[in-house]
Amino acid sequence: MAAASRFPQRHAQRGFSYLGLLVLIAVMGVALAATGDLWLTASQREKEAQLLFVGDQFRQAIKRFRQQPGAARRYPMSLDDLLLDPRFPNPHRYLRRIYVDPITGTTDWGLVRGPSGEIYGVFSRSEGQPIKKANFRVADAAFEGRAQYSEWQFVDLGGQKQVPTPAVPATRPAPVTQRR
Repeated sequence: MAAASRFPQRHAQRGFSYLGLLVLIAVMGVALAATGDLWLTASQREKEAQLLFVGDQFRQAIKRFRQQPGAARRYPMSLDDLLLDPRFPNPHRYLRRIYVDPITGTTDWGLVRGPSGEIYGVFSRSEGQPIKKANFRVADAAFEGRAQYSEWQFVDLGGQKQVPTPAVPATRPAPVTQRR
């Protein structure tokens, strides 16, 4: 009879380790999901910082192109003009390469063009929402409160007061305006 009384106690304890293992796996899953979210946020913030740096490099290159002594004070007609200035027989370079847009991963930048087709600046074609909404440098103060990366325009106005409307690619539909 003593052996029979021990058997039910063992049987009652079965599954406790299994239940503990399931709880442990669930807690680890929640922790990994939270870590993944933090990693994605940190990754997006890093891409935003890179976009601010690269955009400023374009802005500075356009400004140096426009202010180059001994040349007509005009803006570049293409981004390739920043790699090798066609106004001089000797090489004048304002950028080493056309940078990749850190948000889209391509060199397909949106261009802010002037009335004659000259390039005043660049912007990312990404329609994603930025995390950074405030506390920009003075040169980027216009980015505060913008809803999309494509609204972050890195422009050298050269004393002009108004930013021209960026060229809209043919693949995007024209915005719909509602009349009241």
